[in-house]
Amino acid sequence: MNSRPAVGFDAVCALLETALRGATRQEIVEHAATATDFRRALVRLRDGMRAHAWTTASLPLNLASSVSRYDTKTRQEGFHALNDWDGLTDHVNADTIPVDVLNFLIENRGEGPPDPIALAILLDYYFMHVLALASLRVWDEGRADEQLDRLQSLLRDLQGSNGSGQLFAADAESLILIATCHYEREERGYDLLLERVQTLSHAHRVQIALGHAASIGSHLRFGFEATYARDTTKTRDDNVADYPWLCFALATLMREYARMQAADVHGLERDRIVEALLNGLSPDARAFVGDHPPASLLTSEAERVEFRDLFRKHRSALLDEFERFRPQDEGYSPLAFFFNFSHNVLKGTVVDALLRGEPWPLTLNDLLTGVPADDSKNTERRALAQTLMGYARAHPSPIRGRMMPVIVYDPATGRQSMSVAMGKMRE
Repeated sequence: MNSRPAVGFDAVCALLETALRGATRQEIVEHAATATDFRRALVRLRDGMRAHAWTTASLPLNLASSVSRYDTKTRQEGFHALNDWDGLTDHVNADTIPVDVLNFLIENRGEGPPDPIALAILLDYYFMHVLALASLRVWDEGRADEQLDRLQSLLRDLQGSNGSGQLFAADAESLILIATCHYEREERGYDLLLERVQTLSHAHRVQIALGHAASIGSHLRFGFEATYARDTTKTRDDNVADYPWLCFALATLMREYARMQAADVHGLERDRIVEALLNGLSPDARAFVGDHPPASLLTSEAERVEFRDLFRKHRSALLDEFERFRPQDEGYSPLAFFFNFSHNVLKGTVVDALLRGEPWPLTLNDLLTGVPADDSKNTERRALAQTLMGYARAHPSPIRGRMMPVIVYDPATGRQSMSVAMGKMRE
């Protein structure tokens, strides 16, 4: 018989509410900022991040036991939600991702007076990772939908008026994506997590599908173009864990599209569904709309067949709607956005905000959609995507014996990818 956690999910959320809703974060930043220079201020903040504990004027905040317990359970299930993989040394980094970023800032901006804005962004980035870790534990006590809604409330607090102004995610469902979207040497955790996601409410599943279809689409397009030299077989063989997740996302969104089509529903909600379907299909449409799926989809065959049959039923209408989302040289399109891992997109956004000392008012989700086409955010989306590509070009990674950027924004390549996918969907 499984024992209940020493501290339940509600109690952990109560601790986080204390940190996010009151003056706790401001007091942590103010204390760090009293240091004589920025480097010492960052070291003070790092001490708290590593200990998962702070003493403030209001009250002590200690998340150490809860974070340790959740992190241990999550690692046992196959995920390192708080720590990144070092591809050069082939091991998981000892420090958490927020501390890695803080150390980078010490090296690159440590001189001069303390910057309270940068300190606040870093602190929020830390708490975002704690929420992302908690998103993988919402099933522990049997009330996953309720607990995910609780995290949604905490995410609003994190990104609200008491914070730095830096945004991370549009919804709690995206915290699951953020927690699992970096490299894992062993991919054993993804199947279990997908089984759990399938138990969530319809509304939660649709939100997860929107984020994952767009994210995996961009991830696989990058792999196809850069890592696997446009070889579909290699793309499939090296991304076995991604295909069942993409199948779930596409099937979920296809059901929504069929429902909207039957009810003659139009508008932004439908546009986001159509855009995400196109994004998810763009790297390997034939795997889902054809009759010869890759081996990685064998366990998802019923869901894949359901998707295929619904797609074929609505193919004519869908292909017409897809054309509205063809990447243009102006504006912003997620189909022109290619990256190795969503985690690097979010991390790069935070790093740029820290180097500039100014938060980006965009979430990861904002970069996964261009809907509506006249959205005022699209100028900022494009600027951020191009900024991230600039960093990636300045700091390329070794891929197939060549140094390549791991984040690319290229409408021309996006149009080419879409044209190839559209051809496969018409077969």
